[in-house]
Amino acid sequence: MELTERGHAFCRYADDCNIYVGSERGAHRVLHSVTTFLERRLKLRVNREKSAAGRPWQRSFLGYTVCTRKRNIRLRVSPKSVKRFKGKLKSLLRRARGWNIRRTTHALATKLRGWINYFRYATAKGIFNEPDGWLRLHLRKILWRQWKRGRTRARMLMRLGIAERRAVLSTTNGRGPWWNAGASHMNQALPKKLFERLGLILLMDSYHQLNHHP
Repeated sequence: MELTERGHAFCRYADDCNIYVGSERGAHRVLHSVTTFLERRLKLRVNREKSAAGRPWQRSFLGYTVCTRKRNIRLRVSPKSVKRFKGKLKSLLRRARGWNIRRTTHALATKLRGWINYFRYATAKGIFNEPDGWLRLHLRKILWRQWKRGRTRARMLMRLGIAERRAVLSTTNGRGPWWNAGASHMNQALPKKLFERLGLILLMDSYHQLNHHP
């Protein structure tokens, strides 16, 4: 009632709330007045660390944020949500070092499906491409480590279509697992389509499927 009477647009979920005003000066004024109202009149405690005035794209709400460009307002996944999501995937991938690749992709499927279902309402969709590529890099790194020896690596690369000479040279490049995961020999041997066949869910493809309206 306090906000609607003053004509402020706002969104609220449980104890989390964003209020939208027309200027930075107005934002600081409303932050002060609402904080005072909550603490003095309603006797509620306001978290000063999480409460602030800022541009829409600098603030987040339920994992989303708003980006504006030439008056084109779009809903996007907040950078913090992406970072937190990657942290959860990394934790799973650390446990998966001894698993076969199909078991790993199936274990990832639940987390990936749940995340994209929650963020399916984002209209700034470009952010879904980056985690897809990042995840394939980590899976290639896991496989490179699992193959361990040079002979095994060369044999597996040849089995996946890499010419013998190139496979042998690739295993003796002296580089670490992360570098090899992004190198051309691993990209060619383990392309996007192969991971799809192994059951890896692609965020961008899932986003388009969820938002397809026949």
